[in-house]
Parts: sequence; C-alpha cells; structure tokens
Amino acid sequence: MLGFGPDEIQAILLSVKVGFWAMTLSLPLGILTAYALARWNFPGKSLLNGLVHLPLILPPVVTGYLLLLLFGPAGPMGRLLANFGISVAFKWTGAVLAAAIMGFPLLVRALRLSFELIDPKLERAASTLGASPFWVFCTVTLPLALPGVIAGMVLAFAKAMGEFGATITFVANIPGETQTLPSAIYAFLQVPGAETAAIRLVIISVLISFAALLLSEALNRRLAKRLAAT
Repeated sequence: MLGFGPDEIQAILLSVKVGFWAMTLSLPLGILTAYALARWNFPGKSLLNGLVHLPLILPPVVTGYLLLLLFGPAGPMGRLLANFGISVAFKWTGAVLAAAIMGFPLLVRALRLSFELIDPKLERAASTLGASPFWVFCTVTLPLALPGVIAGMVLAFAKAMGEFGATITFVANIPGETQTLPSAIYAFLQVPGAETAAIRLVIISVLISFAALLLSEALNRRLAKRLAAT
C-alpha cells in the first residue's frame, strides 16, 4: 500500500517543487498588488481588482487555454521568450506559471485584508519621524501584516499543489516533466487496477496540505506572541 513507484515519487516531488516556486515567485507581486488595492486610489483600480480575481471565476480549463494561446510556441509571449531560449509550454516551469496564476487571487485577498486591518496612524507616526515611505512599509506595515502574508502563502501553496485544470491544459500530463499529484491521480484512475496508487497519492496530498496548515498556524501563534511582547 505504501510502496511508492518511481512515477508516484516524481509526481510528489514535482508537486512540492511547483507549489513552492509558484508561491515564492508570486509573493512580491502579490504584496505590491494587495497593498495598492488596500491603500491607493488610482484610475482602473476596479479593473485591476477584477483582473486579479478573474482566475477564481473562470473555469480553470479556460485559464489554461488562454495561457496556451499566449505562452505556447505560436503565442506572442511564447515567441518572445523563444528569442531568449526560454520555453514554458509543456514544461514544469509552465506548471509553475499556471499554478501561480490560479493561486494569485487567494494570496492577494489574504494580504489585502491584512493591510486593511493595519491602523494608518501607525504608518503616519513613523513618517513624522523622518522615515521614507519604503522604510515605513518595510519596518511597520509589512511586519504587522505578517500573519496575512503567512496565510496567503499557505493558500497559494495549497492551491498550487491542487491545481489541475489549468495545468493539464497548458502543459499536458507528461510523467517526470509536468505530471503533478492531481494529474497523476487522474492518470491512475484511468488505468484498471491502479486505484491503490491513486489512493496513496490522495493520502499524500492530504498530508502535505494539512502539514502546511499546521505550519501556518504555528508560525502565526509564534508571531502573535512576539508582537504581543513588543
């Protein structure tokens, strides 16, 4: 029951890798976007908010197809990247891109709520002491928003780990290259007698997601104690 085959191990490791890089690479843009939506007023703010949350509304297959049109070999972004020897369609890096886009709305929502809960008076007080806006953000705003940052990272990682529709449409289901846990589970379910392998991967998916949630809770409790002590 617990004897994982090579394809299963590859799917597990690739899923963790895709989840990690999707979360990490989308974090800086997620912080900037969430802060802009929470604190700034600018033309097109509603449009930006709609675009950010569009992947939550669109069917994942549609998102994957749009990525294929844009970043595929014949797409405008695909041809542009090809000039630099970069290809993401049908590659694990494409799985990272698809997972990052699907998890981005969840990351931004958690971060935006965290920024909105911070009292602007604290930031203004730091500004009156001579701190630049960037320094105020780094030393006051971001530390106070860390619980939201952690929550957003966990949500983005979990979404990336479970992403299926956009990923399989954009990068297919290639063992060892783009076959993540959901894709591997789907593939095993199509093979008679392979239900045991699918169940093993389901259990691993649950354990990894649960471990991420537990880690998030532990970090948030430790952070809350540290903030209370200061």
